[in-house]
Amino acid sequence: MKKLIRTLLVANRGEIAQRIFRTCKREGIKTVAIYSVLDTNSNYVKEADISVLLKGENPIESHLDSEQIIKIAKKFNVDAIHPGYGFLSEKASFAKKCNDENIIFVGPNPESIELMGDKDRARIFVKDLGVPILPGYDNSSENGTKLLAEAKKIGFPVLLKASAGGGGKGMRTVFKESDFLGSLDEVKSEAKNIFGDDRIIIEKYIISGRHIEIQILGDDEGNIFHFFERECTIQRRYQKIIEETPSKVLNNALRKNIIDCAIQICKKLKYKSLGTVEFIYDNKTKNFFFLEVNTRIQVEHPITEEVTGIDLVSLQLKIAQGEKINLKQDRITSKGYAIEARLYAENPESNFLPTAGRIHKIILPKIEGVRIESDLKKHDLINIYFDPMLAKIIAHDTTREKAIAKLIYALSKLVLLGPVTNIELLKNILSSNSFLRGEYDTNFIIDNKQITQTKRNQSEIQNIVIVSTLYRWSKRNLEKKLLKNLPSGWRNNFYAKQTERYFLDGQDIICEYKMQNQKFIFSFNNLNYSVSMIKSNGNELHAEIDGVFQKYHIIEIDNLIYIHSMDLGNFSLEVADRYPRNEKGKIQKGYESPMPSLVVEIFVKKGDKIKRNQPLLVLSSMKMENTVHSHQDGVIESVNVVSGQNIQAGHTLLKIK
Repeated sequence: MKKLIRTLLVANRGEIAQRIFRTCKREGIKTVAIYSVLDTNSNYVKEADISVLLKGENPIESHLDSEQIIKIAKKFNVDAIHPGYGFLSEKASFAKKCNDENIIFVGPNPESIELMGDKDRARIFVKDLGVPILPGYDNSSENGTKLLAEAKKIGFPVLLKASAGGGGKGMRTVFKESDFLGSLDEVKSEAKNIFGDDRIIIEKYIISGRHIEIQILGDDEGNIFHFFERECTIQRRYQKIIEETPSKVLNNALRKNIIDCAIQICKKLKYKSLGTVEFIYDNKTKNFFFLEVNTRIQVEHPITEEVTGIDLVSLQLKIAQGEKINLKQDRITSKGYAIEARLYAENPESNFLPTAGRIHKIILPKIEGVRIESDLKKHDLINIYFDPMLAKIIAHDTTREKAIAKLIYALSKLVLLGPVTNIELLKNILSSNSFLRGEYDTNFIIDNKQITQTKRNQSEIQNIVIVSTLYRWSKRNLEKKLLKNLPSGWRNNFYAKQTERYFLDGQDIICEYKMQNQKFIFSFNNLNYSVSMIKSNGNELHAEIDGVFQKYHIIEIDNLIYIHSMDLGNFSLEVADRYPRNEKGKIQKGYESPMPSLVVEIFVKKGDKIKRNQPLLVLSSMKMENTVHSHQDGVIESVNVVSGQNIQAGHTLLKIK
């Protein structure tokens, strides 16, 4: 054994920090957390044995400040640093700094990280081994005209990828020649801002592809073990949202072929630690091609742990401290099926724009065979600085069908009142016939845009309005100070009804109701419901509507009511003002920020003439960049932001005339 790890610092945050701490506690390793002011009240900060506040107000100044992290590690006599994923996990320079300071970096050596982190060099390395790679062009130092010529040789569609990229960032698909140069500029800009390196590569884009990856582990003796495959085909914006194992598309011969290629690559690398070799499988030709090697633990590692019963973080730590690994490949088996869904703070109905805000209530279901990785709690604020992933929900069972059904059930039971999330999209995907049959590719969401929409019929909408009204009635009844013996809303005129008005899914909804013999009668355009309120306790309400009993989690914040029910999911509706206020007029001939954002780059100035579809500026939110394009010809009248400015949703970006 080279060095026993007694104290470990996790150079990360949130659910991955908690995940690593869990293994450390079981193995008697003291844990050190680092956190920014944004995470002061986070669970992972409280769970660590020692927690240290980082200087800096954003990730670049805090979690990406390697010098600051090394100083903290030395101050607290840390033996090892685990980088998790993202942040510094694939920075060879950080791994080298750890080694130079005699601190164990829990990951591969800096040379492997550097080689596989450079997409240009990785392609050449793998090509020399004879492993199939996609047709492409690697010399990104050429100018745009030369790169366009190379793209035409490859044949459209092509994929532009940041050479130093990863995690789905710095990527664009270009389907036609006329879009190439504009997309090239966008990818270069995004790559420079996120990775500090604007080199790109061009690859042939597989129109109907499936994303297959192999989990591998290299030890001190040169052995390379595999833990079978994961399929990560269901994606949006090149980022995975659903992963499963085993893959439904692989037969035993194809599985062996892909695994053999992954092992061959890692043996040539002399790879040591946990890693993932990723491939794209072409549904049409039945061929597969190398994509990249991720030199870190993956977000989706829990599904591999569920089917193999092996703690991958524990193996990482053992290898990092030079401990002998008692593994034999033929004893690593996969049992049953596991599937993971990533919960994101984003709005699928608005092109997956990130969302932000405070979590007013959260309940993570406890179900046998369901594992939830999350660092969320009530009152947490979802902000723009970090990745929008909030949690991972993992289901394991004996068959794929059972695992999927269990995951849908868990998502239905998950209460999250606050920012809009992708829960309904996840349920829609998992329930779709093509997914259940295993017939899909990486364009599944693009080709099935209707799956991003949450559709509610009038009966469901009226149910929501009834519950909201009951909740508000009950709250008024408890809060009133006069005539306490009379029910809320009592009228001298027995026949008079009370009225409530709401806005939901773009609809203006008015309901009338009255209380009669301890029951409520609700009316919507002459359609009546008989309603009994069984229980109203804090933020829970139980009601019987036309003989059907249901439970609801509900809370009112300002003029918004947030509700969860198992059948309808998590949603919110707006209460109309009883006394309408003068509304501020919407901005005319201008552009507003659709979300809290950081202004990355501005392409125009006052007085510039612009054309329709011209890029105006770039906004960044939750590690995703979005370019705002003009929707008409005109002249820039004013620019109301500057590069580097943090802005709120609704901020006026610029005006045109």
